[in-house]
Amino acid sequence: MIKLAMTSVYVDDVAKAHAFYTDVLGFETRRRRDLGDGALLVTVGARDGAQPDLELLLEPGQGPIAEPYRRAVREAGLPAVVLSVDDLRAEYERLRGEGVHFVEDPQERGRVLTAVADDTVGNLIQLIQPLG
Repeated sequence: MIKLAMTSVYVDDVAKAHAFYTDVLGFETRRRRDLGDGALLVTVGARDGAQPDLELLLEPGQGPIAEPYRRAVREAGLPAVVLSVDDLRAEYERLRGEGVHFVEDPQERGRVLTAVADDTVGNLIQLIQPLG
């Protein structure tokens, strides 16, 4: 069996992304290493033992590959990350209260409820809640 262990998202600023993904979204820090010269290696994951083998690497988004990719994804309005929640409307209200800017309010799309937010570090993130 093959399982997903880690995926990454390019970010403008790793330290700022770390704060957003932990303090605002509620993920826990899985790894945090200072690589020198201000560079950080940071991964986050779901709290409370949920998905213990799955990590999100907050990848520096500078460089000849990352920058055009990030710009194209953002300009197309595509989310860089899709996150699942149990109660999207409650998370939407909580996150708005934390100052998170949503570019798309909650809406039903077939069998899921979705919303799209700005992660403050260059990406759109989509929240989804399965319906029924």
